[in-house]
Amino acid sequence: MIRHTSIVSFFLLLCLISGAQEKLPQKLKSSTKSVKNPTTNNDSLVFRKSQKDKVSSKDVVIDQYKIIDANNQVEVLDTSLTIQKEYKFNYLRKDNFGLIQFANLGQTYNSLTKDFSSTNLLPLFGARGRHFNYLEVEDVKYYEVPTPLTELFFKTAFQQGQLLDALFTVNTSRQFNFSIAYKGMRSLGNYQQALTSTGNLRFTSSFKSKNNRYSARTHIVTQDLLNQENGGLNNEDISNFISGDQNFIDRSVFDPNFDNAENTLVGKRFFLNQEYIIIPQKDSINRSLSIKNSIAFEDKYFQFDQTASSDFFGDSFNQSNIRDRVTIENFETEVLIKYREPIIGDISFGVGYNDINYGYDKVTILNSQQIINRIKDKVISLEGHYSNQFGGFRLITDVGANIVGQFDSHYFLSEIVYDVNDDMHIKTDIGHISNSPNYNLLLYQSDYINYNWNNVDSFKNQNSTNLKAEFNSKSILDISAEYVVVDNFSFFSRGGDDNLIRPEQLNQSIKFFKVRLDKELKFGKFALDNSILYQKVDDDTQSLNLPEFVVRNTFYYSNHFFKKKALFLQTGITFNYFTDYYMDGYDPLLAEFYSQDQTTLGGFPRLDFFINAKIRQTRIFLKAEHFNSSFTGYNYFSAPNNPYRDFATRFGLVWNFFL
Repeated sequence: MIRHTSIVSFFLLLCLISGAQEKLPQKLKSSTKSVKNPTTNNDSLVFRKSQKDKVSSKDVVIDQYKIIDANNQVEVLDTSLTIQKEYKFNYLRKDNFGLIQFANLGQTYNSLTKDFSSTNLLPLFGARGRHFNYLEVEDVKYYEVPTPLTELFFKTAFQQGQLLDALFTVNTSRQFNFSIAYKGMRSLGNYQQALTSTGNLRFTSSFKSKNNRYSARTHIVTQDLLNQENGGLNNEDISNFISGDQNFIDRSVFDPNFDNAENTLVGKRFFLNQEYIIIPQKDSINRSLSIKNSIAFEDKYFQFDQTASSDFFGDSFNQSNIRDRVTIENFETEVLIKYREPIIGDISFGVGYNDINYGYDKVTILNSQQIINRIKDKVISLEGHYSNQFGGFRLITDVGANIVGQFDSHYFLSEIVYDVNDDMHIKTDIGHISNSPNYNLLLYQSDYINYNWNNVDSFKNQNSTNLKAEFNSKSILDISAEYVVVDNFSFFSRGGDDNLIRPEQLNQSIKFFKVRLDKELKFGKFALDNSILYQKVDDDTQSLNLPEFVVRNTFYYSNHFFKKKALFLQTGITFNYFTDYYMDGYDPLLAEFYSQDQTTLGGFPRLDFFINAKIRQTRIFLKAEHFNSSFTGYNYFSAPNNPYRDFATRFGLVWNFFL
């Protein structure tokens, strides 16, 4: 039932924002330039600034507020309200099509599709189920703003908690920008032992010299992600959950598999990327030469704590005070030379160095054999990039390989893009990637006997060959098709006589094909936005299990209201669905998903009703999530023994301040 306090709070907040927005400066000017971001059709306007030491006396427009990613791609701040903003108004702040959430905010996500395009030359740290909200180097943004900018993101959680993401950024001069941001979340959840508490603190700065020949970007990020774990519902309570009996609608009455465990992922990272242009590009000399250097140091650990052992994980060495802690320290640096010339194109060549220290502070002896406790290595790698324009075609090629160290990973990617016109683009990709399985597949130690293994010498590289084609057109549709062949597929599985988790690697190939179609149909002020994913896996072992169809359809209405179009409103219904399949299970000790062939899940619809509004620079979101749960059946799960979310009403906002 919708809480009356939530509704009252929502309308009080709406009134507060309406009043506060009226106090903003009234000298508003829109940009007369062409819009750089096609989604900003209802974007807000920014006031005039005349301090000559910071910005020119010209009107300050929204296009001057720039967000820059790690690959130097620039996007303009977008304060519009679109259906894409609705999709991204979530814990990850990303479109989560292809993922399904667990019951509580801040818990993990089960993947409904797979991506084999990672070009990491080193193994990834384990606990991948906890990394959805872990900010990597490529996730950190940098800014360039003519006036100080603040953004506040707020959303309600489940029981005794909230989600807040706050950002402040300012250019102290045209040459220097810094930002500070913190994303914090706490949610008790509706089930026993399901508390989540996370924090992501980030500092960024960027500098460029007055002659634009030297530039540098740096960030410091600290992250602390904690989850209480309960192993899901026990088998006896599954039928009670599915029955929909009113005695079990209060989810706290269910007994989980255990109620005394938690896991934590903590990381700290320093990153610096700098570039010096040796030969600047000029009209008389239409070529350039630059040198780049990046330095990064990351210290990270994952820890599982349990006050007393549980049969859920099998036998253990200790009966109480279980603590598994694995750490990694990684120092990384790269030097890269880049040359640009109109006929030859863009060529870059880089040399990288990694110093890795992964492992445990104890030695385990199992079955009279000692399991190593550390993977230490010094790795030297080479990477290259080439791109050029040939008429309407663009060719982009990337290569990389480790030449020193125990990990012999390498990759080759080539992409051809053809711009038919401003609206229509065709792209083809081909690639071959060979990289090591993740660290926790190679080496793991635990107080639980079953969770001890050493596969450093026995596991081979996982190899994938990819072929992909895309057609993108706003007026027609977006469609992509991908075919992947995977050798030595590495994964976790549950089975055997003891039905426990083990790392595995297949000795045969897996063939994977998927097609995705995206198209929005508009009928006046109404629209129907569609995303459809079809995928087929050729795997006799049933090690890679995915639903055949994943569908999302949103039917919504948009319109302006009141004088001078002061309010922009969007309201509609989103339908989500995926076909049933052997859904991956979740192991909280590893914080990993595992393959299983015992339980098929899926095939349940999810309907969300939303009302979103925009008042100047503020976007307000109100949603009734999964409102069909009571009349379409309670057989909905995010993983075996882990129910999906029940009906809930949540609201929040994104608020930009321009000073």
